[in-house]
Amino acid sequence: MKFSEYHFVDEIKENIDKLGYKKPTDIQYKAIPNVLRGEDLLAIAQTGTGKTAAFALPILHILHTSHNTKRADGIRCVVMVPTRELAIQINGVFTHLGRGTRVTSFSVFGGVEQAPQISKLEKGIDILISTPGRLFDLVHQGYIHLHRVKILVLDEADHMLDRGFIKDIRDLIKFLPKKRQTLFFSATIDDDIKKLAYSLVTNPIRIQVSPKDPVSKNVDHSVLYVKMDDKRYFLERLANENPDKKILIFTRTKVRAERVHAAMHRVDIQSVVMHGDIDQKDRLQALNTFKLGNVQMMIATDVTARGIDIPDVDFVVNYDIPEHPENYVHRVGRTGRGKNRGIAYSFCDDSERDMLGSIEDYIGKKIKILSIDVLDYNEVKDLSVEKPLQLKDILSSFEKPIKKKGKKKK
Repeated sequence: MKFSEYHFVDEIKENIDKLGYKKPTDIQYKAIPNVLRGEDLLAIAQTGTGKTAAFALPILHILHTSHNTKRADGIRCVVMVPTRELAIQINGVFTHLGRGTRVTSFSVFGGVEQAPQISKLEKGIDILISTPGRLFDLVHQGYIHLHRVKILVLDEADHMLDRGFIKDIRDLIKFLPKKRQTLFFSATIDDDIKKLAYSLVTNPIRIQVSPKDPVSKNVDHSVLYVKMDDKRYFLERLANENPDKKILIFTRTKVRAERVHAAMHRVDIQSVVMHGDIDQKDRLQALNTFKLGNVQMMIATDVTARGIDIPDVDFVVNYDIPEHPENYVHRVGRTGRGKNRGIAYSFCDDSERDMLGSIEDYIGKKIKILSIDVLDYNEVKDLSVEKPLQLKDILSSFEKPIKKKGKKKK
């Protein structure tokens, strides 16, 4: 089936065509008809499957064809997401797919001045994309009214539970009409997810798009056994051998991200860093800089990068093996998106072998090992342009403060 065969309004069809979309992905093909029929949905789909458009397209069509010119306090759809970056990204999808329609969307999130957000809300919008924390604050302050909401979407629900948003979500549900359509999307399913989902949906259509190998077939992923202190040399070699490629690096902690960033700076490789202790404004600037290709590398933690759609990432590097196996799937899913192919490397120290084994159990297969002999290994280190650090430089790298987020302004 082609997108041209769907009964979307002409404006949406034109936008789909301009974006070059021809055929729906599996999750879009399975979800769109059910959403258009007004049914509740419980969808399990990994990142990179096109699930944002799976709910954005039918929602835009529904709201456009049932448009009320009196928009005051008339938010008709709420999309809850776990992170600020994802809220901005999803709002962008609604904006591009909804051009020319009578539907407006807007995203709100914490960590920034709320006054401009309130000003926009007062003008009236149809679709609100928000993190639960900021949404809860604005509802209690009386700036957001949810009594006219017809559609509720929870996206990346498993991630919202991981981040402790469960209480905010349950409290917010009390402000929504009981008679509504609820669309529940999650990359993983467990007892906690099921409990939350079935407390929100009514007789849902369940859709699961989960191939036997949860890693996209477009990603060639492999592991290289590297000592912890030598990882920076191999990252330097990868960057120098691929100067025109985008490289997304994942670390386990914020401190590790900062140290990798500093190591790349010492060898004159430009990079940006992204983690939860960086101001929202600086995080967005770093993300845009990397998206535009103005720097070769972005170094990130799992919390800040999950669910973000960064176009044309050539390499994903697991600088640290993730502690949670599902994070491996989310990380490597940042490359090989759509029809593009991607490459993911994992640098594994001996101390991380147990975590690697857990990942292999989770994905149901062994990860390909890239063998390297002692001579080649030592050559990578010997060819590094990094100069030996003086004692004062080593001490300063441990003492370097991480830039803190500004206080939340209400």
